[in-house]
Amino acid sequence: MIKTDILIIGAGPTGLFAVFEAGLLQLKCHLIDALPQAGGQCSEIYPKKPIYDIPGFPEVLAGDLVDNLMEQIKPFQPGFTLGERAETIEKLEDGSFIVTTNKGTKHHAPVVAIAGGLGSFEPRKPLLENLEKYEDNGVAYMIKEPEIYRNKKVLIAGGGDSALDWSIFLADIAKEVTLVHRRNEFRGALDSVEKVQQLKNEGKINLITPAEVVALKGENRLEKVTVKDTSTSEETDVEVDDFIPLFGLSPKLGPISNWGLEIEKNAIKVDNTYDYQTNIPGIYAIGDVNTYPGKLKLILCGFHEATLMCQSAYQRINPDKKYVMKYTTVGGVTGFDGSKKEAPKAVVKAID
Repeated sequence: MIKTDILIIGAGPTGLFAVFEAGLLQLKCHLIDALPQAGGQCSEIYPKKPIYDIPGFPEVLAGDLVDNLMEQIKPFQPGFTLGERAETIEKLEDGSFIVTTNKGTKHHAPVVAIAGGLGSFEPRKPLLENLEKYEDNGVAYMIKEPEIYRNKKVLIAGGGDSALDWSIFLADIAKEVTLVHRRNEFRGALDSVEKVQQLKNEGKINLITPAEVVALKGENRLEKVTVKDTSTSEETDVEVDDFIPLFGLSPKLGPISNWGLEIEKNAIKVDNTYDYQTNIPGIYAIGDVNTYPGKLKLILCGFHEATLMCQSAYQRINPDKKYVMKYTTVGGVTGFDGSKKEAPKAVVKAID
């Protein structure tokens, strides 16, 4: 059985940063993730996608963010159970928990932090005839390696941040980028909307709204898509090499939904007045997996939640101990092996 101080379910950015905050408090962490590598969606779905709202990074690729987080937590030597899904949880008489994975691996900890992001997920697919025929043959639902679209004609459908961000990114790579959205208004960040409009004016993006893709054409591979103007019902064939519908993900909590936690709209309700604890004492939920009034599904919000969660976890694990809030710039970061390194110039907490 694997024993640790904080068992983190989910090894995405929020879960990884929780290791750092816990390490500053000399708390050991172990992470479980159903994916075969750490990083969550940032590694599995869009490692080359640029992220713009991480403090101190005007732009950072999702995969690079994960690499940086892994480097940051290295002094605290976290354990990982990867490629296994957290299946069941048992609360013991002393208030601690045993979490067992689908492969039978047991983990014991006084605190459990669920940082499962959107949970298990699958892309939302458009309702198009013969769609499966072109999957991985001109149709893709996520972009892992943008270089495969270099000098190609790419059509993206969608109106959220992913559709906008990838249209902007591929404008400098693809031969031609077309963005189709069923409405004239977009759901993404205003800055991204303005950037797309600018690129359209410069002739670098073809913007078609309000419209939707209604048919796919091609002999052995995708060659054309039929785009319907929803205001006039006029249909036009557009020659493409690749069609990428980015309509988001259908999230599912999976086995966690059976743990007796209070669930609201496929997310775990938490107390955001203090520490993001669930209705079960000792179980916390941080990052995109949780919900509370005013919740924003942003990585930086997950970092904040992880920080406060670790403070509460320390109090729970060490009810008779006191600690003093400090800056890491005062004493640096001391790893569990006794190694010492200068900390980044950031305001974080260290145990006295």
